Amino acid sequence: MPKVALFKQDGSQAGDVVLNDAVFGIEPNTHVLHEAVVMQRASLRQGTHAVKNRSEVRGGGRKPWRQKGTGRARQGSIRSPQWVGGGTVFGPTPRTYSYKLPKKVRRLALKSALSSKTQEENIVVLESLSFDGPKTKEVVKMLAALNVNEKALIVTTDKDENVIRSANNLQGVKVLTVEEVNVLDLLSHGKLILTKDAAEKAGEVLS
Repeated sequence: MPKVALFKQDGSQAGDVVLNDAVFGIEPNTHVLHEAVVMQRASLRQGTHAVKNRSEVRGGGRKPWRQKGTGRARQGSIRSPQWVGGGTVFGPTPRTYSYKLPKKVRRLALKSALSSKTQEENIVVLESLSFDGPKTKEVVKMLAALNVNEKALIVTTDKDENVIRSANNLQGVKVLTVEEVNVLDLLSHGKLILTKDAAEKAGEVLS
């Protein structure tokens, strides 16, 4: 069972906490992690690219010259693909790039990402996390007390507007709830900071 230090918001240690072995203590599956990241990045693509084919470009309604007798190649429209200003053949059209992996694969990817954070000792568990109001300097103070000087992902049990708005102005700091945690954010942030309740909830939901 992985055991990590439990910290208070001011950076002082408040003991240890044992994490769920089935979620935070498995052998990370790198192949599944890769598949999950590719899926998420594909889903982020807008897919709004578009070109005009010969039926959509302006002009070309009349046959440019008669079929026979001119000595030139037969043409039906000056907007055929071989003409300058003509339509594009097989060009990109608006589409969605998103797709889904099987539920068990997505769950394994999440557990692998959480376990890799634990193995690399890049996980910080807080006893609790709360602010009196939306104050960015409180988050800066907390990160300094925890010796976090890299990109950080903060995970809470439920949405806390004060925490979210306090971290909004900090580049490289993101706040998510347990339900919103995903592989791409876990891997793109160096440190994972989560509350004790969030760690327990993640252990219950994913195990």
